[in-house]
Amino acid sequence: MHVIRIQLVVCMQIFAIFIVGTESQCPSPCHCHGDLQHVICDNVGLKKIPRITEATRLVNLQRNNLGMLPTGGFSEMKGLVSLHLQHCQIREIATQAFKGLKKLIYLYLSNNEISTIKSGAFEDLTELTYLYMDGNQISSLSKGIFSPMINLFILQLDNNKIRDLQAGTFAGAKDLRWLHISNNELRSMQPGSLDEVENLATLTLDQNKLSTYPSEAMSKLRVVEELNLSKNPLTFIPDYAFRSFGRYIEKLHLNGMGLEKFSNAAFEGVTALRYLHLENNKLKSLPSNLVFTNMQNLTLFNNPWSCTCNLANLRKWMDSSRHRPDAICASPPSQKGKQVRDSTAFSKCKMKKDKKGARH
Repeated sequence: MHVIRIQLVVCMQIFAIFIVGTESQCPSPCHCHGDLQHVICDNVGLKKIPRITEATRLVNLQRNNLGMLPTGGFSEMKGLVSLHLQHCQIREIATQAFKGLKKLIYLYLSNNEISTIKSGAFEDLTELTYLYMDGNQISSLSKGIFSPMINLFILQLDNNKIRDLQAGTFAGAKDLRWLHISNNELRSMQPGSLDEVENLATLTLDQNKLSTYPSEAMSKLRVVEELNLSKNPLTFIPDYAFRSFGRYIEKLHLNGMGLEKFSNAAFEGVTALRYLHLENNKLKSLPSNLVFTNMQNLTLFNNPWSCTCNLANLRKWMDSSRHRPDAICASPPSQKGKQVRDSTAFSKCKMKKDKKGARH
């Protein structure tokens, strides 16, 4: 009996060694670096998530056919910092799909087929800083979906099918600085939809279907430095559109929109603008409160400019600046076809003095 017990103990020890050895090996058919610190399984035909040791810091599963990310599929990889899941034909992310990944900083989900993100899908991702979900089929974002991500800095959602942003969408992501939602199907941004991310520095909304400027949604933003609204069907920019972040906005993209008019107070409070893109619109004039003091790059071509005293401040800036952008007069008839910078229409206009660093 004593011999049998000894044999049993020995067998159990051998089995334990085998298990530990198996878990510490590089999963087939992947290849590994740095004592399993990096596990590379790029384009190896995987259909499910492999078992990977807790010691691993980076996992690359690109170009496999995973289909969906199940609950707890990465739960043994507790030390993971960077996870690459691009081009994996992922359609769905289950509740608690990333359970246990409390050290994850980089998550790449670009160029999949994601259309369903279950509630609680991103639970435990409290350290996540960079999230890339561009190039998917996402049409809606549920309230609080990003709430665990208290350290999120960059959120990339370009090239999806998002139709609407509702209040509470970004609840919890208070440190978000870069938000990219270009080339979606965005038609509306509900009041309050950006309230929780008032520290955004870069907001790209170009190539969407916004037909009215989302004044209420933007009203809590305070420090936006770059805003891109180009290629939306916006014909009018209202009063005080950029005032809440007027002291910070340096780059503004409003090109290719069919834009016809700015309200007189559209640029009220905007004092730091350096790059303004207005090409390929239907503009005839510019509002009188547009400050040119800090302007370094102004694009104006392909607009039907009316060369009257409404453009006198633009001409004044052109005369005093080394930047003299192309802008051709469409009217009055005597000036048609002439460059604004060469037109004689402004010789008798009274010029408005710029207010340097003005605050409103």
